[in-house]
Amino acid sequence: MNTLLFPKSSNVYDSYGEILETLGNRKEAILNYRKSLELNPDNTNAANYLKDKK
Repeated sequence: MNTLLFPKSSNVYDSYGEILETLGNRKEAILNYRKSLELNPDNTNAANYLKDKK
């Protein structure tokens, strides 16, 4: 829901990525971390997550 309400918030996608990873949905987590990084290239949390998954 938050991604619909706040589509330009990198934090929303970052947080959603964290939850998806916790739930074991790695593919969706990666997509959301990429979107977060696209919206905010300085997001070190998303960058570190994606770096570890390559």
